[in-house]
Amino acid sequence: MNNSRPNTSAQWIELISKNELPAITSTALMLDRFSNDDKSSLPKLSQAILHDQGLSSCLLKVANSSQRMGVNKVSTVSRATVVLGIHAVKNICLTAKLVEGLLNNDELSLNVFNHLTQLMANSFYAGLLAKMMLPGHDEGTQEEVYLAAMLYRIGESAFWSVGGKAAENLLNCTHLPSEEFELRCLEHIGTSFNELSVGLANKWNLGELLLKSLDNPQSRTIEMKTIYYADKLSAYIANPTCTMSEFEELLEDIAQLMGINVKQLKLRITQTRVQALKLLKSYGASLLIERIKDLPKSNEFNQTKLISASLEINKDKLLIDTFSVLTQAAMQGHDLNELLQVSLVKGTKIFGFERCSFFMLANHEKQIKCRFSYNGEAKKENLEKVINLALSENIFTQVIQSDRALLINEPYDLQWHKYMTQEVIHFINKGVICCIPVKIGEKIIGVICGQLFSDGLIIEQQDFNQFCTLLEHLNMCLTMVSRK
Repeated sequence: MNNSRPNTSAQWIELISKNELPAITSTALMLDRFSNDDKSSLPKLSQAILHDQGLSSCLLKVANSSQRMGVNKVSTVSRATVVLGIHAVKNICLTAKLVEGLLNNDELSLNVFNHLTQLMANSFYAGLLAKMMLPGHDEGTQEEVYLAAMLYRIGESAFWSVGGKAAENLLNCTHLPSEEFELRCLEHIGTSFNELSVGLANKWNLGELLLKSLDNPQSRTIEMKTIYYADKLSAYIANPTCTMSEFEELLEDIAQLMGINVKQLKLRITQTRVQALKLLKSYGASLLIERIKDLPKSNEFNQTKLISASLEINKDKLLIDTFSVLTQAAMQGHDLNELLQVSLVKGTKIFGFERCSFFMLANHEKQIKCRFSYNGEAKKENLEKVINLALSENIFTQVIQSDRALLINEPYDLQWHKYMTQEVIHFINKGVICCIPVKIGEKIIGVICGQLFSDGLIIEQQDFNQFCTLLEHLNMCLTMVSRK
């Protein structure tokens, strides 16, 4: 890796694709030339694989390790492609190159290497678990789900493989909660692992399902659920940081998805682990085998989580950390959108908002349109909401015209009556809201809203004041970036 450290998603993707992992790039592009639905692609794909001795050997080993009734020993690549099918062959080739490429950096420190190997084992196991969860689906769908689950963390894996000093620094932050860790990623490497995964998935054409799972994780289709469950299950098995009840709830959800009971599910997980160990040997990845663990026992689960969950969040420290992240991002010239999204994520984390959204002025300032929105778990959600400003007065026109933040804990109180249009009432949805102007210099560009929907909850005055302070700092950073 060269001495100039990348600090944007595009720069990291360029480094990963061209400078550090060219074998994966060339293999991904080669496989993309062959159609999944065209049987005439099989002979051409076989010929392409024959030029790579490592891929040929791996493919034959996997074909012969597969438990297929009535299939004799496979001795040629062309026969292997017929036995396995084009979907499986492409997945095998890409998996083999990923394993080889990601672990081929001799300069990795021991700690980074151990972290990477565990992550790769989790991802490989997640792919097989996802495939296991869809027993009634056709092979094409199963292989597509396998690939999406296996590559769900490809950006993260690639970073640990090539990140150098930045990876060693960031490794010290992996113990932090996910939202905190994402902020550290922005601070240390200028992007998030999710953005890296999306970028690599696009550049390597890794499949529409993977892109959908990364761009729209809230989707409730069965394929998306399967990818989410498989990723979570493999991580919990490797490191039971959850409580036993949380793990059992996850198993219940998966069993319900599959239409079986938990006892049957545990048996299938055990069988999938046996398959994973056998396949890893075929891939020449024996060092990952010890990372694929049995289902955790009761004494392995996190017993301290219930205690720590009841501890009050140190808001002052989190605020100071957020100020620091925003300042660093602004000084490094990060995109305005990144600063906005960091602030929204922290709004949900620090103040417990159940939704935190940025509405941007649009249509010659006659409307505000939702640009970003995060739910109570600090996960991005697709909120397609437009509110008119020209037709009548409402709480948003008040915020924008007065350049003043509003806290509304009693939206049906008489003082707010004339500002509660049907659009606003529908948006508040029987909850409470605070609205704060977002500015570049003296020009208002939109409004950030923090919301609570649960019965009986209000936004405390202290939280509102601190949120206003955070967004004042955001406005300063947005102004700094816009002037660069």
